[in-house]
Parts: sequence; structure tokens; C-alpha cells
Amino acid sequence: MHLKYGFISVDDHVQETPNLWTSRVQKKFADRVPHLVTAKDGSEQWILDGQMLLDGRTARAGALMADRNEDPKRWVDVPAPAFTPAERLKAMDSAGIDYSVLYPTVAGLAGETFGRLQDSELEIACVQAYNDWLIDEWVSASERFIPQCLVPIWPVEAAIAEIKRAVGRGHRGVILPSLPMHLRDVPHISGPEYDPLWSLCEQLAVPVCLHAGASPELQSPLPPNMKPALAAAVDAATKPVSSVFVISLYSFSRVLLRHPKLRLVLAESALSWGMLYLEWADHQFEHDGLAREGYDLTPLQMFKRQCFFNAWYDPVAPFTDYIGADRILWSANLPLANSTWPRTRETIDHCFKGVSPEDRERVLWRNAAEL
Repeated sequence: MHLKYGFISVDDHVQETPNLWTSRVQKKFADRVPHLVTAKDGSEQWILDGQMLLDGRTARAGALMADRNEDPKRWVDVPAPAFTPAERLKAMDSAGIDYSVLYPTVAGLAGETFGRLQDSELEIACVQAYNDWLIDEWVSASERFIPQCLVPIWPVEAAIAEIKRAVGRGHRGVILPSLPMHLRDVPHISGPEYDPLWSLCEQLAVPVCLHAGASPELQSPLPPNMKPALAAAVDAATKPVSSVFVISLYSFSRVLLRHPKLRLVLAESALSWGMLYLEWADHQFEHDGLAREGYDLTPLQMFKRQCFFNAWYDPVAPFTDYIGADRILWSANLPLANSTWPRTRETIDHCFKGVSPEDRERVLWRNAAEL
């Protein structure tokens, strides 16, 4: 791995192209897979199995727009760096990004779009098409794109089969909706039914990446009639904090204890809430005597062994001693509206004041490289 800039962005998003699923999924699903349709007002919207996606947007690419509060309304208006690998590389160079770890957009922040489908065959077909497209179109264009596979959320045998297939094709991580039981009637994620999936990820040494915002039920509902720009700001501000429920579940449910080699990445989590939560969780752990209930580690100890926060705007110095520099990842969040692009390097310099060169290197690229 050669680094020119010293930065691996661990949370960026690709904008899927209009022909991704229509050209790759069986013809019997032609009218059901994600595709663009033209609305009465001339805008273009993604439709999946009769349901509108992305809240009626054509794309999420605010950082690349003249006004980052306005997402494109037609495909012709989508900026090329959102969906074209060659143009994305130019945007990465302008921000000093060596490698970019990729998440989806139309498929959801964590593949939850397909997890809501009741038709398992359609879900698997859409997931496989995305996974193959990412390798064929992005990874083949440059090794600087780090692919992560989506998985069908159920049955677990289908998820396992797709992880094996996708990792065999070159995927480096597994993207999973953190709470799949919020999407449709499937077993609870902390139950024994999912243990074979965690064991496989341990065996293959691929991290499981849980993106904040994939379970809207965890976020505070927005007041009605809120202006779109303000609603987007509130959503962006509350999304990272929703990860508190996720890390609570995975630690107190013993998922991490049962699978000590499992690595969890809390994508778009930010840092500030994390230290507060871990302090309270350890206090409650001791207060309730959970050490006597078969827990070998406290929540903080579990986190420091197996989990990673992902920041992109937080001052880092206040958190390195408690959380640990080896538990923090950094990103640009390109091309979403809350991305630091095009001022990514200036943001890094501001956020890393008072951080040692060794810790700066670890957060900006070494942790990600090891994962």
C-alpha cells in the first residue's frame, strides 16, 4: 500500500448509476429493481418494487453542488465525481485522500433499502448486482477504491454465501444494517441465529461496518413542516448519536464476547457522544454487578478490543486518552452534504491540533490499513 497524502477515508459513498440493476438482474425482475422514473414536475426519482427511494432525490451529492443544501433532481445534473471513478479520483486528489472505503447510496447507507424487501430472491439479486458492479466498475478502475459488500439480511445462510462470494471477488468489508429486525420480520440481530455470520467474518478477518442512520427509528422524529434544509441539518446532527443504541446492543447482548475476533466499525458515528456513553456504560456495568453475570469485560474493554469510531469533524485530542487513538478512524464523507470536501485537509489540520504525530498517523490511515 503506497500513500501519497497519508489519509484513508473510511466512509465515502458511491452514487449508483441508472443502469446498475436493470442491466445486471434477471429480466423477470426488470420492473421491480431500482430504476429512475420521471415525475410530473420533470424530476427523476428512484423506484424499487413500487416504492420511492432517497426521499424522491435523484442522488445524494450535496458536497459537489454549487449549493450543498440542494441535491440533484435529474440524472443529467448529478456531478460526475459522484458516479464516475475517474472523476472521483480527481476529487480525492484535490482533498489529499489516498484511498476511499465505499458505501452505497441508492441501496441505503448500509444496504437497508434491500433489507426491507419481503421477496428474498429479489433482495439477493439486487445485493449481488451491487457487489459485482462495485468490483467491475470501481475497483477495476483503481486500487484506491476499497469495496465493501452488501448482504441479504435473511436467511443467514444466504448472507454467509454472499459474503464468501463477495470477499472472494475482492470485497474488504461487510456492510450490514445494524438492526435488521427493524426492516422486516427476521430474528433479533443479537440472537444465536446470526452467530454463524459473525463467525465467518472472524474467520475471513473482514470488519463488519454499521453505518449510522440505517435505522431511522433510533433517531428523534423531525417536527412536521420543517424546512428541508433545516430538516437535513437536524437529521445530520442526530444521526451519529443514534449509534449509542447500536454499541449498547452489541456489547450488552454478548455478541462481542461470543466473537472476540469480530471487528465492528461504527461508520459516521463521530466521537463526542462515544466517550460519554462508554463512561456511563462502565458505571452501570459496575453498579448492576454485571461482572458477576458472566461478563468477562466491561463495555469499554469490549470496545477497545473490537470496535472503532469514525470521525470527520471532531477535535481528536480530547478523546485519544480515553477511547484510544487505535480505536478512531477518519473520513471525508464524500460526496454527501455534510462532507468536509473540498476543505478536507484544512479540517484535518484543525481537528488534529495537539495530537502527536504517531496518533495522527494512526487515526488518519494506519488503523484503516490494518483493518
